[in-house]
Amino acid sequence: MSLRHRILFAGAFSLLAQAVPAQRADTARMSIGDAVSHAVQASDEIRLSRLALQVSDAQFGAAMASSVPQLRFQGNNSQSLRNARGDIVGAAFQQSYTFQGTFIATQTLFQGFRIVSGARAATRLRDAAEFDAGETRARLAVDIQRTYLNALYFARIAELQERNLALANERLAQVDQLLSAGRSSRFDLLRARVLRSNIEPLVLQARNDRDNALLDLKRLLDIDMTRQLVLTTALDTSVVRSIVDAAAADAAPDPMRGTVRSAELTLAARNDAVRVARGSLMPTVNMNFSYGFLALPTKNGLPTHLGSTSGEFCNPVSTTRQCQNNGFFKDQSFGFTVNWAIFDGLLTKNNIQIASAQRNIAETNLHMQREAAALDIARARGEFDRARAAWNSRGQNAAEAEESFQLASLRFSRGLSTQLEVTDAQYAMLTAQGNELRALLDVYLSTAELARVRGRPIPLPTGATLPVRASSGLSSRD
Repeated sequence: MSLRHRILFAGAFSLLAQAVPAQRADTARMSIGDAVSHAVQASDEIRLSRLALQVSDAQFGAAMASSVPQLRFQGNNSQSLRNARGDIVGAAFQQSYTFQGTFIATQTLFQGFRIVSGARAATRLRDAAEFDAGETRARLAVDIQRTYLNALYFARIAELQERNLALANERLAQVDQLLSAGRSSRFDLLRARVLRSNIEPLVLQARNDRDNALLDLKRLLDIDMTRQLVLTTALDTSVVRSIVDAAAADAAPDPMRGTVRSAELTLAARNDAVRVARGSLMPTVNMNFSYGFLALPTKNGLPTHLGSTSGEFCNPVSTTRQCQNNGFFKDQSFGFTVNWAIFDGLLTKNNIQIASAQRNIAETNLHMQREAAALDIARARGEFDRARAAWNSRGQNAAEAEESFQLASLRFSRGLSTQLEVTDAQYAMLTAQGNELRALLDVYLSTAELARVRGRPIPLPTGATLPVRASSGLSSRD
């Protein structure tokens, strides 16, 4: 980093640090890398991405649930107050109490390929959510850096305006001395006073812009607004130059944009949803197996033993030859069930139409995402080229403007120039220094934005990069 740029950013840091006379114990010192890392881990946008992945995981599990055997337990306890069948046919049907417990196992053998299509759709939707999470991570990384660097920029502008006011005060005192010595006029003194008065609102506005920029950064980072925040990162021109040159020389084919890939997966999932809806036109075949126990005691009370039949359990006066001991008897069954909706009130037809309409919407969205991705890349390249050209043209401008101001001040002090020349040189110097810093920030941010829309890792001012793909560690289980 050149000496001029070190002085340029050092002023911004000192101004930020002096916003409060003394740092409190809870002062937060944060680099731009820390800010990005904090945002991509704790921001609401990333939290929503994780929740979307959790929903996708749950949808996949729900889609696969019907493909595995289902096991249920069914228990029953009832008391018959009066049995019409028993009155009509005979006492064999006059059981007053019934206790039953049954385990029922069901396995779907065929369901019109609805389970396979549903599971495939859920998988694709989860992959789409992964790509959306990667896009959110990349956009947030660029937004945090833009807000962070804007805070530095407005801090530097506030310092420049403070310096501008100090120079105006010095010139006013100098003109007053020259007027006392008879080397200046009353008009020059009034002009110097007016200039100084016009600068004061600019200083107040610059301070307000600086404070608002810090508040915006605190909001994005979810930091208490009353907490003191000190920014510790400066842009090293040599690092920025290497980042910009690498971006300009990168001619490798661009990977598919995350938003486009997400739209493609969503369209594929909608096609699967149509197959799921059409699967209702086909029959469903299930295999069932039940295993349980049934007790029909003659008096109320839960049986505690297995059932058996024998003549010895019969009443001596009864003519029945076989009676039961009021215990639990095994109850088992096995079979197949075929369900085929011959007419369902056009429910299946309407479900197919809904799924087809959603597929058509997904097709249109895919077309829009492809157009948007191409437009974003073209705009990002155009902004990158503009910012790069502007930065290259600002290299010597600020240094020459400062030298011009020094010469104009020297000439004025010796009576060789007018106050108007000094004022113009001072304004040109302030503008050139602000433009130099703005050009440096713009070329870096345009490089980061170009990397984002091209699906490249997002650069950091330290020279490191931030992976943006969902596979870089962002998942619902983090």
